[in-house]
Amino acid sequence: MRSLLSRVPTRSDLSAMVDWIEPGTTVLDLGCGDGELLDILRREKNVRGMGVDIDQHLIEACIRRGIPVIQKDLDEPLTDFQDGAYDYVIVSQTIHQLPRPDRLMEEVLRIGRRAVVSFPNFGHWRPRLQLLFSGRMPKTPSLPFEWYRSPNIHLMTIADFKDFCAARQIRLLRRVDISGRGLRPHPFLANLLTEAVVVLLGR
Repeated sequence: MRSLLSRVPTRSDLSAMVDWIEPGTTVLDLGCGDGELLDILRREKNVRGMGVDIDQHLIEACIRRGIPVIQKDLDEPLTDFQDGAYDYVIVSQTIHQLPRPDRLMEEVLRIGRRAVVSFPNFGHWRPRLQLLFSGRMPKTPSLPFEWYRSPNIHLMTIADFKDFCAARQIRLLRRVDISGRGLRPHPFLANLLTEAVVVLLGR
């Protein structure tokens, strides 16, 4: 992972994702943004990838990188994709921004053999203390927006996500904790000490 980290300049969660994806596999990136992750995976892991996003400017950025991409609202059923069509489906910093993340996760695990998901952890000690002492919605490096401008409409904690998976028989295969700008595993009190998390899921 260390050798790849220098090639993933903007977010620590991307380095974990690159490390987990097997070479030569197929990858669907939902909410792919400008295609940065797929571009890295294509160069480093020789994957065959497809991106999905709703933002026209980001789609144009993917096209400039040579990334195959389609425009689609992730709140709609992903009927364009068959069951088991991809080895991995990635949902990076996206599920907490959707009105119905539960429906998306069902689609993700229908389409992919494995799912890679990342999200900010609202259970981290910093937002807890900010809310306790200021009485206002917290702002942190992983949650930087004012409440009225935030795209994050379903904030959750690691504990919430574990409960979500257990209720749906989703297996949590691996997890990487992110604190500050680095990958720092927290075997104890992860829900309190972790700012963001990356998980590998399967049925």
